[in-house]
Amino acid sequence: MQEKTSASIDAHPRATSREWIGLAVLALPCLVYAMDMTVLNLALPVLSRELQPTSAQMLWILDIYGFFVAGFLITMGTLGDRIGRRRLLLIGAAFFAAASALAALAHTAELLIAARALLGLAGATIAPSTMALIRNMFHDPRQRQFAIGVWIAAFSLGSAIGPLVGGVLLEFFHWGSVFWAAIPVMVLTLALGPRYLPEYRDPDAGHMDLPSVALSLAAVLLTIYGLKHLAEQGVHAEGLAATVAGLALGGLFVRRQRHIAYPLLDLRLFQHAPFCAALAAYALTCLAMFGVYIFITQYLQLVLGLSPLQAGLATLPWSLAFVAGSMAAPHLAARLPRARIIVVGLAAAAVGFCGVAAGQGLWLLVPATVIMSLGMAPVFTIGNEIIITTAPPERAGAASALAETASEFSGAMGIALFGSAGMVVYRRALNAAPLSDLPADALRAAGASLGGAVHLAETLPAVQGQALLLAAHGGFTLALQAVALAGALIVMASAWLVARMLRGVDLSAAPH
Repeated sequence: MQEKTSASIDAHPRATSREWIGLAVLALPCLVYAMDMTVLNLALPVLSRELQPTSAQMLWILDIYGFFVAGFLITMGTLGDRIGRRRLLLIGAAFFAAASALAALAHTAELLIAARALLGLAGATIAPSTMALIRNMFHDPRQRQFAIGVWIAAFSLGSAIGPLVGGVLLEFFHWGSVFWAAIPVMVLTLALGPRYLPEYRDPDAGHMDLPSVALSLAAVLLTIYGLKHLAEQGVHAEGLAATVAGLALGGLFVRRQRHIAYPLLDLRLFQHAPFCAALAAYALTCLAMFGVYIFITQYLQLVLGLSPLQAGLATLPWSLAFVAGSMAAPHLAARLPRARIIVVGLAAAAVGFCGVAAGQGLWLLVPATVIMSLGMAPVFTIGNEIIITTAPPERAGAASALAETASEFSGAMGIALFGSAGMVVYRRALNAAPLSDLPADALRAAGASLGGAVHLAETLPAVQGQALLLAAHGGFTLALQAVALAGALIVMASAWLVARMLRGVDLSAAPH
């Protein structure tokens, strides 16, 4: 198939059936890519029992996928421009299938962490490749807007159905099934991609700047590693050194981008206030959402005693509300200012977070999460549209990579920081409980994770086990309420930031 460049395409040709089928093919890996961020959450109790990871290993199992996605997104966006976006997408799909099989067969926590890292590396090829292909495949502005909406919906739907899919699979199969499920989707992408996806390269793409690649990856991973240590252990020399080193390397990376002909990160994008405001709101919302969500899934199973399937069903209203809010957001944007929709949505999300923090039990938790979803959906849908359409057309891939970098980095940071801070609250509550007859080593083991405490309670005499279980449930509920309150404060701060940055800005004038 002859390759095409943007210079060889007519002004606004209409998409054919081939492009629409190609859009469906692009949506498949996006769905799995997003689903992998949340599908594992409901498997935490089973993983805790079978692999017996430490609390630090449990956090790495969850967040290393997002860390590696965030670390490699910008690099993969540039690599796709150079070697071909379809080619990179298909290579990533094959790699994702192989890493999923490795994760499904993992028999130790260390092997699962390594497999999740490989999944993150493969996942980083998907978002920038698919977005760049959409901008090249759909040249009519209205058709392209609809295609971008489908692309965003695929990510939203993947994140939304991840817990439900995980719950169904865990009800009937081994925990490894949450990884096996990704393989048929990637195989289908490999089968249909060459037929329905055209190949595109940027004819003006420069050489890959390897020092920039190394600097960006080292900056992301060192900063995250340092922040995790500081969150888990307080002020600590190793954590401070890693954080400072990561930030310093990040500064060197940004400085280098100003002086090379073909930068990995186009700093001119940050000259646009709408782009910066949408990116900041997107990042902060992901930070709050993922940080609280990890506690909700454990609370449903280990405190309320729901099965994985029941817990998945309990998150279904949240999932459906998020999808409904995402689909309704473009219709609202046609009638109301987009900045106002985002600000009001964030304020509503803060009310939902406060609902989680204020009460206990399923009947209050579910309505609160629905309000959260309805409020956050416009940030994801309209925010992504602002990010993509504000950037020049030739930099759509870079803008998409930046948006996904912000999302994945913030989501993983939310899991790491909220998870670590919440466990501090949990351990303090557990240590303050009247458990003097419990051996010190047993109390330390119970403080490592709620799953560990539940497992330990089952091995103790009835009276001791019941006392430990009550203390662990109470401590974890306090931790959930604390992180939910922190989430509310973050989204309110995000609403204030958007309102301030976009005051007097006409978003309707953004290029399309």
